[in-house]
Amino acid sequence: MRAELDARLGEAARAWLARALDGAAARPGGHGPVSPWELRVAEAGRRCGPEHADAARVLLLHAARADAGTLARVYRQGTADERRAVLKALPHLVPGPEALPLVEDALRTNDTRLVAAAVGPYAARHLDAHNWRHAVLKCLFTGVGVDAVADLARRARADAELARMLADYAAERTAAGRPVPGDLHRVLALTEPTATPHGKES
Repeated sequence: MRAELDARLGEAARAWLARALDGAAARPGGHGPVSPWELRVAEAGRRCGPEHADAARVLLLHAARADAGTLARVYRQGTADERRAVLKALPHLVPGPEALPLVEDALRTNDTRLVAAAVGPYAARHLDAHNWRHAVLKCLFTGVGVDAVADLARRARADAELARMLADYAAERTAAGRPVPGDLHRVLALTEPTATPHGKES
């Protein structure tokens, strides 16, 4: 990720990122409520441009070896963009379920960028079946494409309860004269016991 980002950044942004990453790696901690490297997380959008900010922020979180508690603090204090970067960093930084409250918080919002980031590999690994099913429905409610749901085919396979929830939602939409999202039928097909994981759904 670092090499790819460096290739896309201008000279000034590359130099800023190098200094920021060195600082995060050298002094991951800090005194007071906010560590110096956390300020760089906030700056990343302005320094690297909004199109590269996610990658820069994830790299900073990695360099700082942020644990679940630190990630929770960055998430709580951050903007929606900073929260999205925290969610994207979770699979690589938190091996256990300690950061699930962040995923659950993001899934309670109607910010589609946060919802999409929340249903990534960390959620696939750690969300229990009940909350994972509701996360899939949340994607359908908010218009987040189900390609964002990591490990969708494996987790949906032979899930009769998810199939029931999807059928109920489709019936409600039809009764209200509203269209049924195309992704719903796609996920419903994956709930069949014989469904085979393939492509992005796996």
